[in-house]
Amino acid sequence: MNAGTPHAVVIGAGITGLAAAHSLVQLTGPGALTVTVLDADDRLGGKIRTEAFAGRAVDAGPEMMLTRVAQAPALCRDLGLEHELVTPASDHPYVRIGGRLHPLPPRLLAGVPGGARAVASTRVLSPAGLARAGLDLVVPSRPSEHDVSIGELVRRRLGNEVLERLIDPLLGGIHAGSCDELSVRATAPQLESALESGRGLIRGLRAAAGRSPELASHPPFVGLSGGLAGLVRALQTRLRDVEIRTGAHVQELESLPTGQIGLRLSGDTVLTADQVVLAVPAFAASSLLREVCPVAARELGAIDYASVATVLLSYPDRALSAPLHGSGFLVARGEGCATTACTWSSVKWSHLSGETVVLKASVGRAYDHRALELDDERLVARVHRELAEVMGLCAAPLEARVVRFEQALPQYRVGHVDLVARIDAALAGLPNVHLAGAAYRGVGVGACIRDGQRAAAAIASELTITASPLTAGTT
Repeated sequence: MNAGTPHAVVIGAGITGLAAAHSLVQLTGPGALTVTVLDADDRLGGKIRTEAFAGRAVDAGPEMMLTRVAQAPALCRDLGLEHELVTPASDHPYVRIGGRLHPLPPRLLAGVPGGARAVASTRVLSPAGLARAGLDLVVPSRPSEHDVSIGELVRRRLGNEVLERLIDPLLGGIHAGSCDELSVRATAPQLESALESGRGLIRGLRAAAGRSPELASHPPFVGLSGGLAGLVRALQTRLRDVEIRTGAHVQELESLPTGQIGLRLSGDTVLTADQVVLAVPAFAASSLLREVCPVAARELGAIDYASVATVLLSYPDRALSAPLHGSGFLVARGEGCATTACTWSSVKWSHLSGETVVLKASVGRAYDHRALELDDERLVARVHRELAEVMGLCAAPLEARVVRFEQALPQYRVGHVDLVARIDAALAGLPNVHLAGAAYRGVGVGACIRDGQRAAAAIASELTITASPLTAGTT
């Protein structure tokens, strides 16, 4: 560190922490701020894991970025990755219901069908289920005065079948949770906003889509041809003047008489920081804040997490009874499967096509750890059997790999927005500590990048305010 130069420490070198560090350097300019990034792991990237599998670079963790969260593609372009941005070659998913695959409606907007005819043609819903959903078109609507679960809102407006066969496999699957517990305001605020028109959920969603025609003209997702680890590598290269330490375990934070923050690392190493970004899971942030901000620590401890696993499988072409047409399938909760979703990776992404078929299965839900308790061999056998039931696989996998993510996905339960507001209020008394990451304002890669950049902007603003009286005195 340079004497007299403010020092910012980012704890966590996942995509949130790396984006925060990158933004700090950009916003403050050369030499204005010393930045250090610490991570307890021996690798960068957090949940971003690109595996060399079946001769290809396959993302075992997240593989896509939402284009409507502009920060992700913008960061890729800033890092010179614009030529590696790719869109899915096939984006037509199915859902497993009753042991069979049914195509999902082509314009499934935020998990809610956009047209009765399109839904009827898929035969996902029974005639009774369609009729029940149709009541939404005639019953006036208004948003709830308080936060409710996705399940409560959708059951009330569209009925049980729409929730269980369409919405929960999609939105519940994204969070590895249950829509009967997930907060509308935190995970799908567009559903609540759609009710404000008074004309029902479906019409409200259509009207919102009509006000943003540019969203319909652009692909909703993008990936990177070499896997999302390319984004991590590009950030690491750009941060060549930033000290990045892996294997660095921060054990506690303490407030110093100088107003700075002390960071005690394993081995009794102590760092001093003027600003700190906690880009770690909520439970880790809770532990670090226990002494310096016990109220925030207690609230952070209320955020639960789901553990999940990815099972990568490679098959010979002859294992398929028919060619795959689509991007994969979701699994309704009532199917009793360990598998929650399966991506047909070598069909969905052109850059992953090859001599063998590559599939990526997801396993694990919040509060249900039974499948994850299986060892790798048994888990692969279970997933293979479940895929064979609906895909007609007639051969064993040529290659298989299990990648486990412990406590990976935060659960945004009802009241989550208010919970985050209480955490922010508690941390107002500790203005040089900033929280960022998937636990607070969005779980996707783009949302994490945006939150890391938000924390960096707050620090840059604070440094500008602090420096301005000195600057004024020297002119």
